[in-house]
Amino acid sequence: MFRTKSLLLLPALLLASLAWAATQWVTQPRQSELTFTARQAGAPFKGSFKRFEADIRFDPTDLANSRFEVRIDLSSVDTRDRERDELIRGPELFAVEKWPTATYVADRFEARGGGKFAAIGKLTLRGVTREVPIEFTFQKDDNGAWLKGTGLVRRLDFGVGQGEWKDTSTVADEVRVEYALLLTRS
Repeated sequence: MFRTKSLLLLPALLLASLAWAATQWVTQPRQSELTFTARQAGAPFKGSFKRFEADIRFDPTDLANSRFEVRIDLSSVDTRDRERDELIRGPELFAVEKWPTATYVADRFEARGGGKFAAIGKLTLRGVTREVPIEFTFQKDDNGAWLKGTGLVRRLDFGVGQGEWKDTSTVADEVRVEYALLLTRS
């Protein structure tokens, strides 16, 4: 009798656990972008990463079960300046031969009201992991959702800048990261 009741409860428990899970989203890479703005010799320059994957599980009503995991192919950096891109990929900055990927993982979220949110996640870059807060908006419609936001990264905290590139009068320490991800339900 106990076993029969347990078997009858199993489907109900499975359905309940699915209802509590945050929505899994699929990033549409052609419409999504991950960019950054840095300052070199006092002048801003913009770049982007052409290849990245974002595993997004998010529900504004279920922040406790939400999670972001982003993997960035650092060799895909593009600042529209071939010489600068090679330098960024090189051993004194990203060192992509040793550390080809950066990751950002967030599982702590706060609602800020009006469709605005904040997350505290961990960025791993050049083998160094540090907490990096981000702010974002989440706008959902019948076709999917847009997740757009910003964060500030201090490059020297991650060792991005060896030798002469440690000098912040040449390249500023703060780098502004921006992203716009088009998401569809999985």
